Amino acid sequence: MNPTALNLPEVSPLPAETRAYFDLCQEKLGMVPNVLRAYAHNIDKLNAFTAMYNDLMLATSGLSKLEREMIAVAVSAVNRCHYCLVAHGAAVRALGSPELGEALVTNYRVADISPRQRAMLDFAVAMSEASARIEEADRQALRDHGFTDADIFDIAAVAAFYNMTNRMASAIDMRPNPEYHAQSR
Repeated sequence: MNPTALNLPEVSPLPAETRAYFDLCQEKLGMVPNVLRAYAHNIDKLNAFTAMYNDLMLATSGLSKLEREMIAVAVSAVNRCHYCLVAHGAAVRALGSPELGEALVTNYRVADISPRQRAMLDFAVAMSEASARIEEADRQALRDHGFTDADIFDIAAVAAFYNMTNRMASAIDMRPNPEYHAQSR
């Protein structure tokens, strides 16, 4: 099945490095996420996407992996991105709890989260809704909850990344892997 509404087949054969990455995904996740398959029609684009994703979501940060996934879900809820709500909702359910994942998908304001996490999501959502309105008071609110300036940069970078990927996923009708739904059960 094509992972998007576009007719863009994967490069064939995949370069050895890409094949190894896809095999690692299959081993660790039980699937190759469709977002990777969607980008695999152009290896340079795939590599750029995965480099940014890996830096933002997996590299050392003052934000936990769960907090970064929480940002992905809150931003995706604003943008109503089906792919990212399913995929990152599954990650929050796995890293946090099913209740947290469901609350973030529907309305992060009802989630049982810390005031620090609420401030983080308030900032990410404000960025998603009207980034030009962000001002020093918004950044200071994060500092008041213990976030460093490096953390604020990471919050903004993760939110910005998902605003971009949400738009891309919606525009090309990227479809979530069925395995994400199975993880909710």
